[in-house]
Amino acid sequence: MLLPALLLLLPGPVLAARWSEPEITGVVTDRAIAEISGLAAARNFPGHYWAINDSGDDAVLHLVDGRGRHVGSVPVRGARNRDWEDLASFERDGRRWLLIADVGDNGGLRKELQLIVMEEPTTLGEPADPAWIQAFRWPDGPRDCEAVAVDAVAGEVLLVSKKRVPAELFRLPLGAHPGGQSAVAELVGTLPGIEQPDARDLELNPVYGRYRAQVTAADLSPNGRVLAVLNYRSVHFYIRERGGDWAPALAPDARHQHLLLPWLPQAEGLAFGADGREIVIGSEQLPSPFLRYRLVPGS
Repeated sequence: MLLPALLLLLPGPVLAARWSEPEITGVVTDRAIAEISGLAAARNFPGHYWAINDSGDDAVLHLVDGRGRHVGSVPVRGARNRDWEDLASFERDGRRWLLIADVGDNGGLRKELQLIVMEEPTTLGEPADPAWIQAFRWPDGPRDCEAVAVDAVAGEVLLVSKKRVPAELFRLPLGAHPGGQSAVAELVGTLPGIEQPDARDLELNPVYGRYRAQVTAADLSPNGRVLAVLNYRSVHFYIRERGGDWAPALAPDARHQHLLLPWLPQAEGLAFGADGREIVIGSEQLPSPFLRYRLVPGS
């Protein structure tokens, strides 16, 4: 059975489309990617994805294939993995880029966060340098965040808070702030339709049941219209008009759809494929399934 209809994510006319059932393409077992906290399409390595590990790992990018198998790594020179939580790939000015989001803050203590932007590597094993490191802060005090996407056309970085209810969507200009000062994230709105734990969730798992709705990753479709947001139980989609703002897409009566995940321990990595025809999802635990949903046009 195919999953709910969604606007086609590719350029051109709006067509009806459906996501396939989730497919387990492989099982992640390599300790080099033991805590996948972010995934992004690898445009220089077709069919592959870049991955990052959570805090405690070195400042390293990892390349995985479509089955979640580790292919190689790229050290990021001059950067520190304080709490890397998401990864985004995008194209701008005819070049291919990656953005590493050092935005995790479990204790709500960090006054300043960092976005590390670099050209996408073309080779493995050799250290790569950031093009710039963008500092920013929240407008009203610290909060945890694990979900970041890049809107290259608008020149914006989109960020979704993790523990706030409802989850908040912020934006920042993409680029180093003049004078090297911290930019201030701007609140766009809140994300409707994300189900919170009910009594049964808490009864089945009193400790972890309350975390299931917290947002852990995000990505923007290649055509810039669909924001996919992941939590531990589902993927939610927020769809805006072509060239439009996000505020109408966040209205309670706007069209919202979601996919329920099969069992997956600690789902924290999400990425659209480079052509928008698939979504892959990874976990922060070993061993864990590497999931893929395929877009099925005209179904």
